[in-house]
Amino acid sequence: MYSKTSVTMKTIGQTRSTMAMREETARSVKLNREISKMLPEAIEKDRLIKIGYGSGGDTKPRDGDFGVVTHLPEKSRVLILGNLGECVGSMNRGGILNVEGSCSSMLGAFQSSGRIVVERDVGDRLAMNMKGGDIVVMGSAGIDACAGMVGGTVVIRGHASSGVGSGMKGGTLVVLGSVGEEPGISMTGGKIIIAGSCPPPGEGAKMRSISTEEVLEISEILEPLGLSVEDDALVLIPEETGATKSVPPKRWISEGFDKIAISPLGPERIAEHSKVDTSVRLPPVGSDEGGLFLDVPWVIKSDKGHSISSKNSLPKMVKTDPSDGDLLVIGENELMAFPDNISGISGIVLDLQMMPPMNDAEIEAILVSMSSQIDDNCLILLRDGVERVEGLFRLIVDLDLDGAVVGVATPGGSRASASLPRIGLSSRAMGFESQRRIVAIEITSQPTAEDMIVTRASGCSFIIGPLDEEMGEEGIRSKVIPELVGLMKESGISSLGTVGRRALRAKDMETAAISGLRLVGFERPLPMWLGN
Repeated sequence: MYSKTSVTMKTIGQTRSTMAMREETARSVKLNREISKMLPEAIEKDRLIKIGYGSGGDTKPRDGDFGVVTHLPEKSRVLILGNLGECVGSMNRGGILNVEGSCSSMLGAFQSSGRIVVERDVGDRLAMNMKGGDIVVMGSAGIDACAGMVGGTVVIRGHASSGVGSGMKGGTLVVLGSVGEEPGISMTGGKIIIAGSCPPPGEGAKMRSISTEEVLEISEILEPLGLSVEDDALVLIPEETGATKSVPPKRWISEGFDKIAISPLGPERIAEHSKVDTSVRLPPVGSDEGGLFLDVPWVIKSDKGHSISSKNSLPKMVKTDPSDGDLLVIGENELMAFPDNISGISGIVLDLQMMPPMNDAEIEAILVSMSSQIDDNCLILLRDGVERVEGLFRLIVDLDLDGAVVGVATPGGSRASASLPRIGLSSRAMGFESQRRIVAIEITSQPTAEDMIVTRASGCSFIIGPLDEEMGEEGIRSKVIPELVGLMKESGISSLGTVGRRALRAKDMETAAISGLRLVGFERPLPMWLGN
């Protein structure tokens, strides 16, 4: 079901009002909100939704809207007039979209079914990773048209730039004009039919003449459009040997926070009968309401939200079936089902590691699509690895998001303590603390009470990690939380909201060298860190 709730993006020091947003983002979110309100009645009455046309027949073309008209459900029909931006019509789930104008990159990306027709030119990566349905472009297309296409049919009346059909796995692409260099590079399935001039195919593809049967088959698609293909057209198909496939590197952590100790803040302990504050409250940027409230600074990582539940359930970061208060992780595999998984969530995490490479504008367009469908007080976070933390934090500030999830695991293995100064220095450079932005770190094992204190003392908001099966969630409240409280009282830490790096000590020289922490016994950082 296409959600009718919506949210605007945030601006520091202000509430989430449309006036506070950048004009382009505000306009796009507003358009998505208007369309979502009109869809139920339009589907029920089989009515066309027209955007860019006045009630008196006058035209009011849209200009530059991005991330709009996404996740269209079956039986929906939308006509929009104007020149639009990135990711228009993406994640189409069965609707019909007609664009009387042009579109920028990633038109119809990730479409599973439905039909999109664009009267003019489109940008790069048309129909990227499309899985089904039809797309017709009456103009020309930019680079990497139909990259990663899995199924469906795409027709380009004009020309296509370089890399057309790169990495295709299935489906049919018809280009009636000419194509640029390396067509079909790395394709493993599908078919590219080119009526115009074609350079030598890229690695993994081979060229042949079109067959009579294929001409008849394609004519059934083209004739309703008033188009045709001649018998001198060329066909690109995968080579039998195929292109060399890549295997994503394994990410792992070679050493956790085991060699970081918690040092008492003063000579006195906190009395047994006294209370300590283990909770963390993380509202959205520019707001004092909503967001995430944690009894302890730990969010459980799990594939499914309802797979871990109890009477006093702790928040989780999940990919599907979220419980109330969970964070929903969105990678490419979760994009299509996003509207079905947003009820009750406290925020979304767009996982850049699980998305195809995109530029800033395309990432923002995906976020506009998703933020238009969630509650006003939900957090909006980005996730990436610690090796790209500088670019991740820059993107958070540029797009004015709530914060980041930083994965500590790296290809080849990483030492968790080495990630702390890199995260801290990047956070300081981008002004995260003064802007009240969130920084969460993600590890691959269940965090200990010490790990939670290390996380907070390092300036991070909370830690994300799985829950050991043998412990269960009740074990957190009966074992982990009491251990955390006991360690805080022994160390004189009354609240995790005020603890800082002076409570941490490196247990050996090597850990002190890579983390910048005070060396236990030496009680100061190593000279190489002084001044930093």
